[in-house]
Amino acid sequence: MTSLGTVLPDSSLPKAKAFTVQLRVRGMVQGVGFRPFIYRLALERELKGWVLNDAEGVLIQVSGDGANIASFQKAIALEAPVAAKVESIFELSRHEGLEGDSFRIAESQAASVITTLISPDLTLCDDCLRELFDPNNKRYLYPFINCTNCGPRYSIIEALPYDRPKTTMQAFDMCVFCEAEYHDPLNRRFHAQPVACPDCGPVLHYLDAKGVELALGNVIPLAANALRDGKILAIKGLGGYHLACDARNPQAVTLLRERKYRKEKPFALMAKNLAELSDYVELDEPSCDLLTSNAHPIVLLPKGKQALPEALAPDNAELGVMLPYTPLHHLLFAAGAPSLLVMTSANRSSEPIAYKDEEALERLSGIADAFITGERAIARRVDDSVTTLFDQKPVIFRRARGYAPAPVLRHERFTQPILALGAGLKSSITLATGGYAFASQHLGDLDNYDAYLAFKETISDLSQMYQVNLADALIVHDLHPDYGSSRYAQELPGDKLAVQHHEAHIASVLAEHNSWDEVVLGFSFDGTGLGTDNTLWGGEVFYGSLTSGLKRIGHLRQAYLPGGDAAARNPQQAAVGFLTKLEPSLWTPYFDKRSTELSLTMIDKGFNSPKTSSVGRLFDTVAALCGFRRKMTFEGQAAIWLEHLARRVTLKDRRYVLPFDGEVFDYLPLLEAILQDKRKGVSIEVIAYAFHAALAEAVVTATQNLKERYAFKTVCLSGGVWQNKLLHQLSLKGLRKAGFEVWFNERVPAGDGGISLGQVALAAALKTKEEASDVLRHSLSSD
Repeated sequence: MTSLGTVLPDSSLPKAKAFTVQLRVRGMVQGVGFRPFIYRLALERELKGWVLNDAEGVLIQVSGDGANIASFQKAIALEAPVAAKVESIFELSRHEGLEGDSFRIAESQAASVITTLISPDLTLCDDCLRELFDPNNKRYLYPFINCTNCGPRYSIIEALPYDRPKTTMQAFDMCVFCEAEYHDPLNRRFHAQPVACPDCGPVLHYLDAKGVELALGNVIPLAANALRDGKILAIKGLGGYHLACDARNPQAVTLLRERKYRKEKPFALMAKNLAELSDYVELDEPSCDLLTSNAHPIVLLPKGKQALPEALAPDNAELGVMLPYTPLHHLLFAAGAPSLLVMTSANRSSEPIAYKDEEALERLSGIADAFITGERAIARRVDDSVTTLFDQKPVIFRRARGYAPAPVLRHERFTQPILALGAGLKSSITLATGGYAFASQHLGDLDNYDAYLAFKETISDLSQMYQVNLADALIVHDLHPDYGSSRYAQELPGDKLAVQHHEAHIASVLAEHNSWDEVVLGFSFDGTGLGTDNTLWGGEVFYGSLTSGLKRIGHLRQAYLPGGDAAARNPQQAAVGFLTKLEPSLWTPYFDKRSTELSLTMIDKGFNSPKTSSVGRLFDTVAALCGFRRKMTFEGQAAIWLEHLARRVTLKDRRYVLPFDGEVFDYLPLLEAILQDKRKGVSIEVIAYAFHAALAEAVVTATQNLKERYAFKTVCLSGGVWQNKLLHQLSLKGLRKAGFEVWFNERVPAGDGGISLGQVALAAALKTKEEASDVLRHSLSSD
């Protein structure tokens, strides 16, 4: 397949003459069966020459009839393997005459500058799946079966070029059978670096809760029986361990929550096939296409008619579901494991996923009843990707397995290396070099030490793989000095550039659309991020472009945030800061008296009560008024609960107003109307929907208002609040009806997981590193 604008070569060679042509192919062309593909194309056209991997991609020399070479050149882009992504094809040289007497695959070459692309881990292909269950096949029931079209890639790579000695498979010497396939250009496993079989490859081990081995090799039946019996298993996957149990067994699900200390955050599910999902989630063609795509991500879909244990996703209108993507998954289901499993990241609450065997045994002690471990080591942790559908388009909420570290953007501005370190929560990094922007996998919250280590390891991984000397790079970080990413930036060599959080959100959308000069209006709504005025932003309106800069021209009315970050976890505490300007008798009866008095005292004394314009905290306020007054156990929980209420409503004629005066959204009239409805006994479902509708209407009204003063035709939506499907849908409908084009994040998360792409884009928009340094020096001198 092709991606990001394939460049086809000039194939206008004289048909009757013999030529020798050298071609350079760049893109995701290593570890995806590309050289065997080229070999077959050459043999079919009776061409001589060679093909090899090097640090820039794939280098080809073909010699033969001009017509056949022209056909060969076109076929490279049009018929490439499914997992390949051809970015460009350049003809380096041509001359008349023939060279060579055969076509061969040459050994890989190293180089000083690496510009080839690293493949994400690939879902098990149909050919390997058939072989897996073929009793006459040597790899029958072998849980590590793979070929050039599937299997581990990024999770086992230790260095480039992608060859077996530079992967975690270097520990396994191939047997005669595997080696013959590995060296046969016409075989599907030609140079498949993880290739193995039962005679020479890794095997599975089955351990009890204390790590004592119970079985070696044929462990699948034991594991399937344990899952049927309601046990919790830790299962080693491509990029880390999962915790699995029977999703239809309420006792097993509840026990997993208790052991994992995961009170309410939804669990991901894995189904044996699409048919098993049809009763539990709403499926349509786009969702089925996404579930069965090459990445096989988790897909968030509305719950179906058939009920499952509420503990799987309490107070949530959706389930996160996925299909099997490794041989081990398919083997478990075939052996009789429950056809719908919980398959959640193996960790305790807030920790990153366990990926090393000894780490899993230690950290998952007391959670798992048994372990399935495998001898193939994992080079780095890679979580499952989380996606959904907005406007019938796939949208990424968590970018990891199947997507990372493929580039999200190619542009000539990325000639000088730029390393963007993202924010603090839902961390990711982006490295721009060689014309590409490479976004890392999801790394977690940097307040967690293990996540912080993973963050540093990923910086080291990508910079070493692409041979970027960080002393020559521009290091970009968030404006907030206390984020772990910002602190680490100061430890790195190279020039530094601080980028405001919400500008980076809007910039990430512009980058995705490769739009550098178009002037847009952007709504950046999220929890909080440090603003240039040292208050906490989160409900911001921007105008501008990447090259001209983004200017803040509007925002939500500021409120107090008693307790600072603590209020982000306690909706009632946040609500006090938003309601303090209203008559206390209208709202204090709904909240705990002691907690309310403490919050009011903090505000009155100016103690740890920063000002905020956060739409995320406004959601928390409305959720608290509707009844969510407990401490949140995961980020965004109150807002998700409120959206869940709103989706249940049938009466949609109630209307609130969130006024916009040309610069400020004033939430006070909206909150007064909600309090009046509370006194009238209006249902919380109706209130929740009316709030969503009012916010969407305010976005449309503000856009129309600002259009009278600013020239733009496109509106950008970014920030974690925009992962709310109902708000997104209502806003999209209103903006389009008003005649505006709407852009939103699709390839990177709208939340903080997409911040690093926006940071890279804003830095690259400054034409040189020296200009970026000048901007930084100016910003520091003006403080």
